[in-house]
Order: sequence, then C-alpha cells, then structure tokens
Amino acid sequence: MAVEPLLVSPGPMVPEPYVVRSRGRETADTWTIELEPVAGEAIDPEPGQFAMLTAYGVGEVPISLSGRGEGGSLIHTIRDVGAVTAELCRISRGGTIGVRGPFGTTWPLEDARGADVVVLAGGLGLAPLRPAVEGLLAERDSYGRVFLLYGARTPGDLLYPQQLEDWRAEGLDVRLTVDAGTRSWLDRVGFVSALLDDVTLDEPAVALVCGPEVMMRVTIGALQQRGVPPARTYVSLERSMSCGIGHCGHCQLGPILICRDGPVFTWDEVGGLLAVREL
Repeated sequence: MAVEPLLVSPGPMVPEPYVVRSRGRETADTWTIELEPVAGEAIDPEPGQFAMLTAYGVGEVPISLSGRGEGGSLIHTIRDVGAVTAELCRISRGGTIGVRGPFGTTWPLEDARGADVVVLAGGLGLAPLRPAVEGLLAERDSYGRVFLLYGARTPGDLLYPQQLEDWRAEGLDVRLTVDAGTRSWLDRVGFVSALLDDVTLDEPAVALVCGPEVMMRVTIGALQQRGVPPARTYVSLERSMSCGIGHCGHCQLGPILICRDGPVFTWDEVGGLLAVREL
C-alpha cells in the first residue's frame, strides 16, 4: 500500500525562493529590488516589519520592507555595506533570492488615526518609513496634518526623488534638507531636526522616526519640545540584527532583543537604553 507523503510547510526558518522582478539604483551604494515568489503567494509584511533575505551561497541579512508592488510583490531598498548586501545588490533581474518572514513590530498607523503625524527620516531611514507614508496617504482623511521631514548627506543621497515629488503633488507636506548642498539645490541645508522649526502640531501628535541613532536622539529632543511625548514617538532600530528570531543575541540592547521585540519601539521603551554608552 502506497503511503502518501506528509506535506508540511517549511515555516519561517526556511527561505523560500523569490525572483528579482526589477532592480534600480537609488544612490551610489544603494539599490531597490522588487521580489515575487517563484511559487505561491508572497509573504504579507506590515509597514515596519522586515524579512530575512538570502543571497544563496553567501548568507542572509534582515532588510525592512520598503514597499509593495503589483500583485503583492515585495520591495526592499538595500545599501551595499558588506558581503551579503553587496551580493543582493548585484543580483540581476531574473535572479533568485531567498526570503523568510515576516518578522517584527509595525508602525502604529491605527493608533495614529485622528492625530497629526510627523514622519522624520535620515538617509536610508526613509526606506522602512516609506510603507508607513503610503499607508497614511491611502487613508489620508483618517489623520490630521501629515508631514514628512527628510534629510540626507547630499542631494544625491536622497532616496526616491521622484516619489518625493509625487507625494508633494498628493498633498503631503514634504520638507527636505541636506548636510551639503549643490548649486542646483533649492531646499534647506542643515540638520533634519531644524525642519521642525516651522512645524506646528496639535496635541496629541504622533511621530515616526528612523535614521542614524544620533539623528534620532537630537530629533526626538526637538519633538519633545513641541509637545510630542516619548510614548507617542516611535522609532525603528535595526542596529546589529542578524538571525531575525532572537537566538544569536547579536542585537541585544539591555533586556531587549531588537529583532524579537522590535524593530519598532516607542522612545519610552528604548530612549534610556540608547543613552547608555556601549550598551
């Protein structure tokens, strides 16, 4: 008597093959790729969550979702900073990447309903915030005033320049700054927190923040001066994440593991921990 094989889903620990539908260069060292599953449906991450992306034969890294394409395809923006990310950026259209997930906590779009929302991004930090911005715009009438304050080192380091203009055309209040401008640069020059100088927020507002940690600390101080409390200020921390499931301990920050307990936290939860040197 023949025995039918027991088909068991491999679960989130085994990468599923995805094909690179498209890829495009954002900056000198940063690429955006769109992935669709070889078979079945794509995973369904929420804004703020991440997936583990595998470059076969090289390794895997955690990368936050930066958007969704047609048919639910996954969009990730990746900076070339190591062996795995270099390979992920190199894989051409039609190549295969492993995906497992989704993992992590999400941006609080439901909790922000009815409130003013300010999105603050520095450099690559706009990538994990982009799904949140798109979610805010998709239900624009559910929120108060919505601001996007975004800074980068130079104009050439700004992500998604065309989409920034599209968002402006859709009514989003987009304000930009760079550390070093060019002759053709017409926006602000300076730290991103200075963009808050001309922003008025009705309490209780909500802030979504992602960027270098020094940028987040300074920016959150400026937010508190404008009445946005730490409990309503959300940050995405992606420092040192490795395994994605809290086993390796590489992303430990005091009593928390960022990949297991985050990456999105309130500043109430992590502000004190980030203030401890070498923690």
